[in-house]
Amino acid sequence: MPRLFRALFQRNQAAASAAPGGFSGGLQDGGGSTARRILWWVLVPLVGALLVTLVWLAGRYEASQVQGALDRDANAAGADIRQGLARNIQDLQALRATPALADWDAAALRLLREHRELLRIEQRDASLQLIQVVETPYRKPVFDRLPRPQAQADVRLACAQAMRLSQPAYSTSYFAPQGDGLGLEVMELCVPQGSGREVTGFLVASYALSGVLSSFVGPQLARNQEVSFNETDGTRLALYGQAQRGRRTFTSQYLLDLPGNTLLLRMNSWRSAPDLFPNVMTALVTAMSIALVAVLVLLGRDMRRRQRVERDLADALAFRKAMENSLVTGLRARDLSGRITYVNPAFCAMVGFSAEEILDRAMPPPYWPPDLVEEYLRRHENRHAGGQQPPREGFESVFVRKDGVRFPVLIIEAPLINAQGEQTGWMSACLDISEQRRVEEVSRASQERLQATARLATVGEMASLLSHELNQPLAAISSYATGSRNLLQSGDVQGLDGALQRIAQQAERAGKVIRSVHDFLRRRDQPREPVHPQALWEAVIPLVTLQARKLGVGVVSRIPVDLPQVLCDRTMVEQVLLNLVRNAMQAMDGAGVARPTLTLQVRRAEQPNEPGRVWLEFSVADIGPGVPDAVKGQLFTPFFTTKAEGMGLGLSLCRTVVEQHGGQLSFEPNTPQGTIFRFMLPAADSPQGAPALSSDATTF
Repeated sequence: MPRLFRALFQRNQAAASAAPGGFSGGLQDGGGSTARRILWWVLVPLVGALLVTLVWLAGRYEASQVQGALDRDANAAGADIRQGLARNIQDLQALRATPALADWDAAALRLLREHRELLRIEQRDASLQLIQVVETPYRKPVFDRLPRPQAQADVRLACAQAMRLSQPAYSTSYFAPQGDGLGLEVMELCVPQGSGREVTGFLVASYALSGVLSSFVGPQLARNQEVSFNETDGTRLALYGQAQRGRRTFTSQYLLDLPGNTLLLRMNSWRSAPDLFPNVMTALVTAMSIALVAVLVLLGRDMRRRQRVERDLADALAFRKAMENSLVTGLRARDLSGRITYVNPAFCAMVGFSAEEILDRAMPPPYWPPDLVEEYLRRHENRHAGGQQPPREGFESVFVRKDGVRFPVLIIEAPLINAQGEQTGWMSACLDISEQRRVEEVSRASQERLQATARLATVGEMASLLSHELNQPLAAISSYATGSRNLLQSGDVQGLDGALQRIAQQAERAGKVIRSVHDFLRRRDQPREPVHPQALWEAVIPLVTLQARKLGVGVVSRIPVDLPQVLCDRTMVEQVLLNLVRNAMQAMDGAGVARPTLTLQVRRAEQPNEPGRVWLEFSVADIGPGVPDAVKGQLFTPFFTTKAEGMGLGLSLCRTVVEQHGGQLSFEPNTPQGTIFRFMLPAADSPQGAPALSSDATTF
């Protein structure tokens, strides 16, 4: 609600500023110049950004051309390597057609002379046993430092892969140390020999990866580029070409997927930065042209935006006016001095005054009751001085209409905060609660009628008990009266005095029973008063005793003498006690309990949500059958009853009475059997003297 008031006030201020001569002139003068300044401050960096962007794009374009050329070179180098390896496989397959060992040695040596990338060619049988080997004539034997059996595992893997694929296969590369302190990265090629699926032997060729690069990648590619074989994890295996450090580096990669092995061909190129000066003049001219076009576009867009804002503002004002006219809640805005600055039509209809009669008038406003003006002025001055602020849930007050009729209102008030965060006044929502008060009065009258009906029903059920209880003292009075007459006839005056005392006692006993019923039935509008719990119990004892004697129920009360008084409506709480006690005795009688016992106990307690405040807990416990599970959810529902002759109002009224006192009525199982009903009542803040009690617990 405070946020709504603040928004309405801000929109009200906007409407005030939009008055003729106020909004439009300000927008044309101050708003237009400000917009133009902002526009130029945006255009200057925009033009600079355009120039920088064009130069940067030119450099990016040239760099992309270099990168594209490098990618093409890498693809061409990868294709050349793949074709060169394929030709070598064809030559090796032709080598197996030479059966004689001497001729095979000559053919293998010739092949090694033609292909410098090959280090060694071996002929092996089907079990991979070495038959014949020929080394390259261009370098010392590769496996002098690392014996050949150390690479036997790689050879076996390559040949196994070749047999599985039925084609030549490569092994993964491995490092072979050399005598000069360096080494070579070697890869084995296994070519199966035989006819059909029968393998009669293998040709094993050892490749130097550096030789593959130097033989298959032309020197024209390696002049300004660095070509290398890498593993997929980035480890460099072989390098070819010259590295020119200190310049911009471009990189391209090509994946060489060979049967049994995968190599990554990486090509690095070092090129100088692109030349920018030839493009600067063109970029400047282009940027200035774009800037001029942008200025025109922005000016046109600004004009359209101004028109759209004016239309939106007019629509917003029309919507606010329609909303004010349709609201049924009265809205009122006041400045810090109390002068009313805004009211809506609903507020005017509520008080009967027009807006002209209310706005901009000195205190007090015309809708304040004359006899309450001083009180309202003190409240306003206290709030203006920074005193107690209005509660967020609102407060009730009284207004008077133009015709002099008073009516109650609920006022929900919140501070008005301007754009600078300063309070400029108060915004109030006023609700006419006359109808609500009328409905509450009707509900209260209906509740009182229900309570009176419940009391009548209770006494009606006890009529037979009353007749039985009154017959005993009346019969005793009759007997004592007959005896008194006999004593008078016999002249025994001393015995006559005792008989008359007995007659007076029995008459007093009958009168107590009648008065208790009369007090219970009589409608008494009394305010809440401090009452000791024992006094509440003693008020209903005569009625409880009647039913307890008839049903044979033992009643035990545990009410300590040092308990504080409770603040309650005495008649209503006595009715609650009587209803709970009667329900407990009837439940035990209906279940046929052998020795029915009812216990009333009062003790101190505290509510968890109100620490420090003293409450008294009343509990009525029986040893009956308990409350069935099917009944627990509807036990306090009005007109719900399990008795054939019941009305279903007793427990509902009991809970209503307890809740009106701020307490709670609940029930729980009694151990080992039965039910306990508990309700809480607040202790009196200033307890008066409690009546003198004879004992802490009584039983009858």
